[in-house]
Formats: sequence, C-alpha cells, structure tokens
Amino acid sequence: MAEAGGVPCPGAAPGQPCVFKLVLLGSGSVGKSSLALRYVKNDFKSILPTVGCAFFTKVVELGAVSLKFEIWDTAGQEKYHSICHLYFRGANAALLVYDITRRDSFCKAQQWLQDLERQVPAGEVVVMLVGNKTDLGEQREVTFQEGKEFAESKRLLFMEASAKLNHQVTEVFSAVGSWARADPASVLGTGDRGRGAGVGDGSPGSRPLPDAYSQGASPVSLWTNADFPRLLLS
Repeated sequence: MAEAGGVPCPGAAPGQPCVFKLVLLGSGSVGKSSLALRYVKNDFKSILPTVGCAFFTKVVELGAVSLKFEIWDTAGQEKYHSICHLYFRGANAALLVYDITRRDSFCKAQQWLQDLERQVPAGEVVVMLVGNKTDLGEQREVTFQEGKEFAESKRLLFMEASAKLNHQVTEVFSAVGSWARADPASVLGTGDRGRGAGVGDGSPGSRPLPDAYSQGASPVSLWTNADFPRLLLS
C-alpha cells in the first residue's frame, strides 16, 4: 500500500498517486467534454459531440492526498447509451451533468442515475449532480432549487457551473475528490463505504459525510461561490 503525502493509498505503488476514476454522464451537448477540458487544460472550445468515450487525466494534491483523476467522458447520444454502462465498472465517482437551459437534459440526468443505481451497489460511487451553463442564466429552464431538491432527495452532491466562464469547474472536481482526502481507505479501497453521498434512494447512510461537508442542515453538500472554499478547506 503506497502513501500519498503520508496518507495510505490503497492499490497504488509506492510514491504514486491514488487513481480516482470519475465518469461523466448526461445528454449530448450539455457540456461534459467542456467541463473536463476546462478542468484538465483550462481551455474551452466548441467541440463536436463525443464519439464513444473520451479520456482525460490530471494529478492534483488535495490536502494530504495525491490523486490522479482518470476522467471518462461518455457520449450523450442515445445510440451510445448501451456501451456507456461499460465505463461504470471500477468508478469512484460520477458527475451527472445537465444543461440548465434544457429541462429535457435534467430529466435525462435522472434517468442516468437510475441506470447507475442498477449497475453499481449502493454506496460504491460518490455522485454529484452538476447544472452546467450558468453563463446562459437568462435562458434557464431548470432552477437552482429544483436541482437542489432532487439532489437532496437522492443524497447527491450538487453544484452549478459554467465551463465557458470557468465558474466553479475546479470546485466540482475537487468536491468529489475530497472524499478520498477525507477517507482514502473507504473511498479508494475495497472496504464498506456505506451510502454516504453515493448512489442511493435517499435512505440514511451508515457512513456520515466528511467533516468538511457536515456543517449544513441538509445531509447533502450544497455550495455557493462564497461558502465552498470555506467548506472544502475546513
């Protein structure tokens, strides 16, 4: 068992970062690839729809833990839906992405969650619901409150972001990665992770939220621009 910054890292070779597999799920054109590209390369482009799956990597330091994000960007088109399930295997986290200007994409994100629930045992994957394209607020069809309430009902993490403006993109990925910092043996290892903020139906979990996320009244972590850094770094 390797150690990253003094913290045991299950499955990693000595001196190597913990591998953290994250899958991006959601309809086509909601900005999954744009979120990944912005996070990994701090770049934004109007890109063509993903064919099959794209792959990104980035090594980051989160507290005492060195993480190597392996980001699997799945295609949102219906014809690729069946093969996307192949990328669920071994995932540590999933981002369910929707476009705040398209209600249909919000509904589709809920369907993706159902697929994830069928494929992955409860508590195995940390899940965040992400409303992208806040730069198009005047065209908004899905309110922040709607996203928040759905996330609360399913015990998901939740945040809105804009890949175009680089608004809360880093915070999205840091939030799910911080579970490894809080409890690397549980999140990155093979032990019982409880339900936490993972895939589930809203029933209480056996593992509480990390201290950094337990300061709100809700069992789910919700952030704004002002309070996210305070929660993450507490």
